[in-house]
Amino acid sequence: MGKIIFYEGANFQGRSYECSADCSDTFRYFNCCNSIRVMGGHWVAYEKPYYMGYQYVLGRGEYPNFHHWMGFNSCIRSCQMFPPYRGAYRMRIYNRPQMYGHMMEFTDDCPNVYDRFGHHGIYSSNCMEGYWIFYEHPNYRGRQYFLRPGEYRTCSEWGCMNPMIGSFRRMRSSLM
Repeated sequence: MGKIIFYEGANFQGRSYECSADCSDTFRYFNCCNSIRVMGGHWVAYEKPYYMGYQYVLGRGEYPNFHHWMGFNSCIRSCQMFPPYRGAYRMRIYNRPQMYGHMMEFTDDCPNVYDRFGHHGIYSSNCMEGYWIFYEHPNYRGRQYFLRPGEYRTCSEWGCMNPMIGSFRRMRSSLM
């Protein structure tokens, strides 16, 4: 059973809202979010309503201020929970849109895309198995992009306007 608690103040202070299911617009429950407790489940919190804007992948634990979840500000306006995944992981990345150009298949984490792939940009991707997290910079830093199984013909389909991805990893229970 998943549960996430949002707090308006840092260090779990102020008004709070408990959530145990997807929420497309949190505005009626709190004005800003400066700390979060994840009591169970895997969550993706979004900066804007209806699962848009910056994405933050959150696992079980405490996040006493927005810097702890790599947030850019105190704005969380929607969230989704995803069930734990215990199967195989497999993904193909491409250096051109529409799944063209140089392709490479991965089944494990990649701390530096350029070192392994030889290109600075991932323009499209086919996530065949498992959930994946793309990061803007190497070593799992910067903006995050959550990818569920499916085809992403352009980077905008995973919520990114810039195809420069520095690293990616599998969304696993041990990371969360």
